[in-house]
Amino acid sequence: MQYPHGTTIAVTDGQKLRLFRNTGDESHLQLLESPPPDIEGHNKGSGRRHHNSPGNPDPSRQEEDSYSSAVADWLNEQVLAGKIGPIYIVAPPRALGELRRHYHTTLKDKLLGELDKEHTNDTVEVLHQALTHA
Repeated sequence: MQYPHGTTIAVTDGQKLRLFRNTGDESHLQLLESPPPDIEGHNKGSGRRHHNSPGNPDPSRQEEDSYSSAVADWLNEQVLAGKIGPIYIVAPPRALGELRRHYHTTLKDKLLGELDKEHTNDTVEVLHQALTHA
């Protein structure tokens, strides 16, 4: 896959968000990590479909879904404000599913693709390799 210069790579897992920009060109991916934004889960209603039982929801799963919802909201705001252009999202399948529920139409238009793998705690080199083989 090719990533145009300036593409934002958002890597998240339901607990943290890492942001990278491609400072290279389409032929040579070069990842520069940005400071993480301050995001806190806010949508406690998100993830209600993931109850362990009707009377006993799994709190950790609700927190992850809440965080993923907040990440999607933040990404939507950044795209709508023109601060993020082309974007590629990397997240494990469950987090990616929650993110997709909250994508704004404009974010969908800017989305180059998604990688449904866990890379949040990987080094830049490992992430680079995963992205070049995506």
